[in-house]
Amino acid sequence: MPDKPSLTTLPDLTPLPGKQTGAEVSKLVGLMQRLLAPDGCPWDREQTLATLVPYLVEETYEVVDALAAGDVDDHREELGDLLLQIVFQSELRFGEGKFGIDDVARGIVAKLVRRHPHVFGDVVAKDADAVLANWATLKAAEKAEKGKHGALHGIPASAPALLRATRAGEKAGAVGFDWPDADGPRAKVDEELGELDEARAGGDREAMQRELGDVLFALTNLARKLGLDAEQALRGSIDRFSSRFRHVELALAADGRAVRDASADEQERLWQAAKQAEGLK
Repeated sequence: MPDKPSLTTLPDLTPLPGKQTGAEVSKLVGLMQRLLAPDGCPWDREQTLATLVPYLVEETYEVVDALAAGDVDDHREELGDLLLQIVFQSELRFGEGKFGIDDVARGIVAKLVRRHPHVFGDVVAKDADAVLANWATLKAAEKAEKGKHGALHGIPASAPALLRATRAGEKAGAVGFDWPDADGPRAKVDEELGELDEARAGGDREAMQRELGDVLFALTNLARKLGLDAEQALRGSIDRFSSRFRHVELALAADGRAVRDASADEQERLWQAAKQAEGLK
């Protein structure tokens, strides 16, 4: 097992009166241990860290969906499913002699205490911006100790591209590599669109792919400088598109036709009707 983070310097972190304590999590750990025991569940015993990755990703997005829907019961249930994945992976690592769920919890507690000296130490942080700046400094120092250098280190390579783009802009901005306001990335959008048009005119598909990526990255930086969430903005557009397209489908189906049977003008008329039904222009 790896060396455990020291608890000797931690403050008293006993759960506050009237709050839940997390004691029930130990039952989930015990349940997982039973499932992975020699006489446990054949399916669970066949799983590996690699086979669990799709479930981890799926459960994460199901938590996001539950939050977006505002369904409290679904949110609780999906958090449970996600917690199961954390416990499951920890037990598999324990079986390898690497670490267990207690090591996971101990590590994050030690890190959060270390990263909050304005709460558990004598550092003064007057506002949230000061907290974030101090957090970035502490995180950079921790990475340097581990031999990890560079402001962009730590952005998950497997994360969705939109999230990676947002985090890259944030991290570069945190060390001073950024536009002063939204005018910079807005001009960059026009610049990159012009380069995409040039690549299109030349018929160079590799260049088109590259320039399209630059356009998307510029748009993500514009969203960041405007204080907008690019992921949520795109999700909203997809949701609106889906709703309007369904309106077009249903309108044509009522006439016994498919979308492909309608002319472009009729499709546009139905699309505009769907927008008007939403009260949008």
